[in-house]
Amino acid sequence: MTLDQALSDVRASLRDVAPAEIADVLVAHQRDLVDSADPAKFAAVGATVGGFTLPDADGTAVSLDDLTADGPAVLVFYRGQWCPYCNLTLRAYQAELVPELGKHGARLAAVSPQLPDGSVAVKESNELGFPVLSDVGNTVARSLGLTFTVAEDVRPTMAKIGADLTKHNGEWELAHPAVLVVDRDHVIRFADVHPDYTTRTEPAQILEALKSL
Repeated sequence: MTLDQALSDVRASLRDVAPAEIADVLVAHQRDLVDSADPAKFAAVGATVGGFTLPDADGTAVSLDDLTADGPAVLVFYRGQWCPYCNLTLRAYQAELVPELGKHGARLAAVSPQLPDGSVAVKESNELGFPVLSDVGNTVARSLGLTFTVAEDVRPTMAKIGADLTKHNGEWELAHPAVLVVDRDHVIRFADVHPDYTTRTEPAQILEALKSL
């Protein structure tokens, strides 16, 4: 089963179990994110990622230089531990990507704006063996053009389903899910951004990008 197929199953399941008044708001929000996204603002292949240092789930400081010390870095931007699509994707990357990274001297790191406690929950519940970094305030994601602010009329519905971002992130700004492959000079060699947060980059696409370097 591909990641897309697994995500499709989650979409169908959530539609079946969510009350109509919640599902309608979330579907409209999903559509609005796609319609309002401006791909021209997203960091693209050839752009340089500014250096950064972020805390891992265990408090260890991890820099972009650390991640690219031996080869390229795969930076995975995700929404948070409250997002079922994110958890499924990170588990798929752990299972399908991590065993292959050594062949390319590559390291993977997941990045979200959630507070450190959320990063701990993501790493432990999904049994992840790669850094799970907290970009509180979206400093890194914003520099890459990935951020947006959740519309006020959507916030009460998100809070009802356990996604009150004032508690998880401290604010209502999120990053679009994205995967960037960054070389040792911090130049983006592959970029895939998903304004539709129910879709994600397939592991095979990431491996192909690494093979082409």
